[in-house]
Amino acid sequence: MPYKIPLGPIHPAFEEPYKLTLSCTGEVVDDAQVEVGFVMRSIELLAQRRNYTRDIVLVEHVCGICSNVHASTFAMTVEKIAQLEVPARARYIRTIIGELERLHSHLLWAGIGSEDIGYHSMFMEIYYLRERVMDILEAISGNRVNYGMMTLGGVTRDIADPKSVLEMVKDVRAGIEKAVIPIFTQDATIIARTKGIGILTKEDAITFGTVGPLARASGIAEDIRESRPYAAYQELGFKKVVLDTCDVQARVVVRALEMLESLRLIEEALKNLPGGPIVASDVPLMIPAGEATARSEAPRGEVFYYVSSDGSDVPARVKIRTPSFVNIPSVRAMVKGQFLADMPLIQASIDPCCSCTDR
Repeated sequence: MPYKIPLGPIHPAFEEPYKLTLSCTGEVVDDAQVEVGFVMRSIELLAQRRNYTRDIVLVEHVCGICSNVHASTFAMTVEKIAQLEVPARARYIRTIIGELERLHSHLLWAGIGSEDIGYHSMFMEIYYLRERVMDILEAISGNRVNYGMMTLGGVTRDIADPKSVLEMVKDVRAGIEKAVIPIFTQDATIIARTKGIGILTKEDAITFGTVGPLARASGIAEDIRESRPYAAYQELGFKKVVLDTCDVQARVVVRALEMLESLRLIEEALKNLPGGPIVASDVPLMIPAGEATARSEAPRGEVFYYVSSDGSDVPARVKIRTPSFVNIPSVRAMVKGQFLADMPLIQASIDPCCSCTDR
């Protein structure tokens, strides 16, 4: 007998408000209605009432997990308008912080996924490694969340001792290579719970406009770090991870292998950190009139910023598009024909962030 069941907005899979209303026949899902926007923080409006320096702090609070990418993308957008050239050392430091943030986000997601599967020992191992990554971020920035590293024209803090940071990164690499990669790519329990579940075909992924690891697990070979290089990615080189099996397992493997690429980028950047200043010397207080856009590859996919300046120290318009805003609706394609019991895992495979979506 057909029936409807609500999931959320107080959600069993994660502690953020978004709602699915599932239409089911027995234990099989026929369709889903997706609802977001339960909390609206008006960050775009607030950004148009503060100066550019205060806005960097504001946009860093769009999301606690990917805070740095919002600050850096906003800075990149304003730097385009002001025609500011970021020093080489600052570009490398931006890359290091960005990839550490990606590593932290992917580990957080992997731990939640392990918990959803019921793999509690794996959850504990992953969260230990996540803590180690947060230790590295604290060693560089002084903060474990909202790092405060970005400023117009560069970064606020230098990496005084790259060798010690490199040793910490190598410890994290050892843990990921020993536990996370083998288990997420070879373990029979993980494969049984993820293979063939939550299919998002390439056609559906394109229709919904998905981005990031979710899109790359459905065969879409797009990564902003390669297609529109920024920071130091062009100098360091980059290898994207793309699979075409389109299921939860593919999303698991894509993120797992992206961790290894993040570690490589961090290590290369630390070994080849250029000398020189960490911030441009000619940063203006008043940004010239104009407009610009910038894109970055956040842990969940493309972040897009638009900024318009009227020549004052306060932006005339700020527009933010986050990856979860386009990724969350694709759950509707994934859940059709799936068992009701798999819903938490399928939703977790998107790595949704309502904090970003309800910006």
